[in-house]
Amino acid sequence: MKAVSLLILILMSALLGACATNPVTGESELALVSETSELEIGRKQYAPSRQMQGGDYTADPKLSAYVQSVGNRLAAVSDRKLPYEFVIVNDSSPNAWALPGGKIAVNRGLLVELDSEAELAAVLGHEIVHAAARHSAQGMERGMLLQGVLAAVGVAARNTGYGDLAVGAAGLGANLVNQRYSREAELESDHFGMIYMQRAGYDPQAAIGLQETFVRLSENKDQSWLAGLFASHPPSRERVEKNRESAAGMDRGGKLGRPEYQRMIAQLKRSKPAYEAYDEGVKALDKQPAKALKLADKAISIESGEGLFYGLRGDAYYNLKELNKARTAYDQAIRLNPGFFRPYLTRGVVRAQQGDEPGARSDLQKSLQLLPTADAHYYLGRIAQIGGDQRTALAHYQVASGSNSVAGKAASREMASLQLSNDPGRYLETDLGVDRSGNLLVRISNNTGLAVRDPVVLVGRRDASGNIYRGREHKLKGILRPGRSLHFESGIRGLNSRDQLREFDARVVRAFPVE
Repeated sequence: MKAVSLLILILMSALLGACATNPVTGESELALVSETSELEIGRKQYAPSRQMQGGDYTADPKLSAYVQSVGNRLAAVSDRKLPYEFVIVNDSSPNAWALPGGKIAVNRGLLVELDSEAELAAVLGHEIVHAAARHSAQGMERGMLLQGVLAAVGVAARNTGYGDLAVGAAGLGANLVNQRYSREAELESDHFGMIYMQRAGYDPQAAIGLQETFVRLSENKDQSWLAGLFASHPPSRERVEKNRESAAGMDRGGKLGRPEYQRMIAQLKRSKPAYEAYDEGVKALDKQPAKALKLADKAISIESGEGLFYGLRGDAYYNLKELNKARTAYDQAIRLNPGFFRPYLTRGVVRAQQGDEPGARSDLQKSLQLLPTADAHYYLGRIAQIGGDQRTALAHYQVASGSNSVAGKAASREMASLQLSNDPGRYLETDLGVDRSGNLLVRISNNTGLAVRDPVVLVGRRDASGNIYRGREHKLKGILRPGRSLHFESGIRGLNSRDQLREFDARVVRAFPVE
């Protein structure tokens, strides 16, 4: 109890020492995540978070510059000076998000649904407040506090404070992008976002109309919106009324910018059917690759400057086993958007199957630089394994196996297969028991993802160092399937109690994967 009390005191002292004033609201609050950490998290997570959602939209650079300019106009009047950045993410779902440190993105699919520059300003202003008011950081802090005394134990042991809390690389970005903000945070972002709109010369009434549209769409159960913006920014009648109250205290008027906005998104509107064909093609790809190919070609006929469409064409040709055509399509995808990881990954797979190992390795490593994935590590492991470099293969499989994806599970099987001959006891567990006659029984459990045959088990007494001496090897015949166990009698008799089990041990010393 004294230790727990001490840890609670340590935690409370840390909390008391971490009070700060919110730069937007002016209210006193906890600040367990420092501004330095916010900036570093945003800087590191911004690129991989965009990669996971389709990469940056590059088909219309003028539109990207326009969104950046509107964002900069709002950031200039915000209450917190951060290294703000604004990009368009190449994804059809209507969404927008902000990472700590002012890293903000708006999806292509949301831009085409907005009506004016003022509505764009309402969206970006809202996201600026999320960053400026530390809403993402507050979410991380709540996660820390939920761990309570256990978190304090870890902090006390490391003596580094909450600022050094380790976070997953790409996983953290995904969690931050998809986190659902609290009701208070959404209302706060609406209110101060409208203030920023007025300061920047925009009509804050546009924020009211935008929220009214969002409420109608949510009530109509529009699936694209439910899976996009509404998942992390749920609309409500309360938000509409609060926006009306905020607007009532502001001067009327300001820029709407509808003609200018419509002119800037004209290309995006013209190419909307192309992206709809692309999205449909992605859904058809696995079961109907020929249909996916036709849809990719349709998209390209409408908008020839989009790398995603050539990537889909390559995927369709790959599924149709036309590797040369797939590679040509991936070449074009990379030419159009050299900053997106996926065509490097898929072209690397094609090159590996064509026997071009240096080219495959180069492409896969480039994809890892843009976004670390289990798939790239798995295929690099396969290339190394085929080339006889077992150490490099195991290193890549180890990283990939941390994923629950298809590639991650395949990497786990390959890693187990490689290591079975060197360290079978790591994958095949043993347990000891005693029957009513005092005979020592051994159970082997196969916790790998692959079947093994003819395991050899060493059973004997265990010395103080944990080594087995005076042991005997038991050569078992047959196949042990994944997730299954088998039992056998060790031949050791005369045990009078289960306490005597501590004197013995069993270890698998040889096993062979089933080819």
